Amino acid sequence: NKALGSIRKGNFGFVFARPETGKTTFLASEVTHMASQCARPILWFNNEQVGTEVMLRCYQAALGLDLTQLYSDLEGNRKRYHEATQGKIKLVDSASITQSQVEKLCEKYEPSLVVFDQIDKIKGFDNDREDLRLGSIYIWARELAKEHCPIIGVCQADGSGEGQRWLSMANVANAKTSKQAEADWILGIGKVNDVGYDNLRFMHLSKNKLPGDEDTDPQKRHDRWETLIEPMVGRYRDL
Repeated sequence: NKALGSIRKGNFGFVFARPETGKTTFLASEVTHMASQCARPILWFNNEQVGTEVMLRCYQAALGLDLTQLYSDLEGNRKRYHEATQGKIKLVDSASITQSQVEKLCEKYEPSLVVFDQIDKIKGFDNDREDLRLGSIYIWARELAKEHCPIIGVCQADGSGEGQRWLSMANVANAKTSKQAEADWILGIGKVNDVGYDNLRFMHLSKNKLPGDEDTDPQKRHDRWETLIEPMVGRYRDL
């Protein structure tokens, strides 16, 4: 909030990190909180993990419970989850999510927020060069944000980001410029492999074109900060 401020209709940005860093956990942690602020549904397009695992993560994040606590009163916790999120989060779970499917669902639900996990795997974009195909997806996502609502994408960092604290735009996988150029903001999540640092994550806002809010600090526009991931309850926590 201090660095980026609110995201609004027309804003498109993405989060990127190496595999098994906690990208989906970050989404669950933040999107379940955002749900209470939204007047209309949140569409979460999932083509990465098993959908039931993603929903479990959302239940944990919304309620701050580990799996043992969650299953100890599943019916009660299901009710508490829907109260906490107001039933706003709609998970679209498919390994073959297409451009046209996304557009039809956006027209149907008029969402407050759209999430793509992972955006690079959206079908319906073809080009002989992978960087141009990905560039087309990101241009489309930006146009979708202008038409409907803010959009958050998730993608990978390439091998240069392995074991790095502060990921920059140069660490985004499969693109030198095409992805980065279309985003209003880019957040990298870094992770080191040192003993004792397992749950420490390093956040770097490497791009930020958003105007911010009254309480946004302009000196933090491209800030770096450390956070703690709590995978047992699906949350990130400030240090």
